[in-house]
Amino acid sequence: MARDSTTTGGASATGWRTSIRGSAAGITAGLIGWLFLVEITSGVLQGYYVPLIPDLVEHLGIHDADFNWFEAAQLLLSALVVPILAKLGDMFGHKRVLLVSTVLTAGASWWLVVAGDFWSFLAAWALQGFYVVWLPLEIALIFERGRRSGTGASQTRRAAGLLVVALEAGAIIGALSSGRILTALGGDIPLTMMLPAVAVTLVFFAILFGVPESEPLPGRTLDLAGFVLLSLALLLITSGLTFLRLNGPQTWWVWGLIAIGVLAFLPFGRHELRQPDPAIDLRVLRQPNMWPVQLTAGLIGISLLGAQAPLSTYAGTPRENGYGLGLDAGDISTLIGAYLISMIVGALLFPLVSRWATPRIALIIAASLVAVGYLLFLPFHLETWQVFLNMAIAGLGSGALVGAMPAAAAAAAPRGQTGVASALTNTTKTIGGSFASAVFGVVLFAGAAQAVTAGASSLSGYLTVWAICGAGALVAAVLLCFVPKLAFADAAPVDAEPGPRIDPAAEHPTGH
Repeated sequence: MARDSTTTGGASATGWRTSIRGSAAGITAGLIGWLFLVEITSGVLQGYYVPLIPDLVEHLGIHDADFNWFEAAQLLLSALVVPILAKLGDMFGHKRVLLVSTVLTAGASWWLVVAGDFWSFLAAWALQGFYVVWLPLEIALIFERGRRSGTGASQTRRAAGLLVVALEAGAIIGALSSGRILTALGGDIPLTMMLPAVAVTLVFFAILFGVPESEPLPGRTLDLAGFVLLSLALLLITSGLTFLRLNGPQTWWVWGLIAIGVLAFLPFGRHELRQPDPAIDLRVLRQPNMWPVQLTAGLIGISLLGAQAPLSTYAGTPRENGYGLGLDAGDISTLIGAYLISMIVGALLFPLVSRWATPRIALIIAASLVAVGYLLFLPFHLETWQVFLNMAIAGLGSGALVGAMPAAAAAAAPRGQTGVASALTNTTKTIGGSFASAVFGVVLFAGAAQAVTAGASSLSGYLTVWAICGAGALVAAVLLCFVPKLAFADAAPVDAEPGPRIDPAAEHPTGH
């Protein structure tokens, strides 16, 4: 079912391919403008709804705690569907699957406009999570285009940095605009919710007319049984972590779910090793330039996805507790905005550091910055400038890693597996974030009784959160030291036309 990409884009696509052969820079120039718009929209989706949560709770007639189910459902769906969609992108073309995921995201966004009860809003919110596959597909599309020129790895790093800039800029735009739009519209929730739906709808046409298709290898098959086993394991683990956060560690069956999910990877692994075209190629995954990247994604997910809520609540904790910053909502938004700006700076600096040193060294530095930033919270957390400095340091590393991890996975993967390799970094990051969210929720709730003001968590709880984030990033930096020194560097150009399937072991005989 793989189609020749010459059927999409006509003469313009042919000219674009010709320009690639003549200029390596044409890859980034031809794609980044349109994909920049896609990632701005992705950022808007991530930032737009957060300031509206109190109003959405009132609009739906639910409790504040019920909103946790929306986040949990979206994380669960993204963990399940991202590997499958990425593999379909490798099989049939990354642009085609990018378009399909955009249609699904747009449909869910419009559903949110009319959803007026808990269950319909929950379903729509979960389905909107299809946007999570956008970045891995974009990284794979850029890398596959660059592979033929021999500069795919370096160009992908530069492009990934720009895409992260777009992502974080979109998040800032969304977070700063939604509350003001709601006020300007007189508190009309449905009308306010139309704005991101319109943005996703428009970005579909940007992809359709502006993004050229990649050229998948022919003869690929979908390992449906493998994906079923993988989805079952991920479903059990992520569900267990969600219920751990909601029900507490004293609930025995929560631990049972997590244990069964971990054990489910055993039959999955045996099945995959017998497949000629597996869902997840474990032989590629165990290479020294791949497994540290995937584990790093999970460890960085602890702080990237799990620590933001504790940081916000700590910033708002009244100072009469003896800790906390006592900031109001506006000042907290400013603090978060500064953190996002530091992520933008980190994303832009990463390709420069990679060129100055090596991609491997740049990854180690980025993970070390995250570790230093969070470990500095342990002695320095009582003054606003201290928290700002810590978050800025961690943000530099986090911003670099957001784009660098899928780009590094794509560079380490053989031809035809870039999409699923990039997407796996998102899956492991989601699992790390789910783990952290569950553990942090338990830790902070357990210490709430020690606080002076109602609802505040204890200082020991926050110190535990920061220590876990810092330790996780430190372990990631150590693991990245096991990556071969010349990993993720540019390789020799490959033929632009689709050819016979290449065996991973033949393409990566030394793991470089």
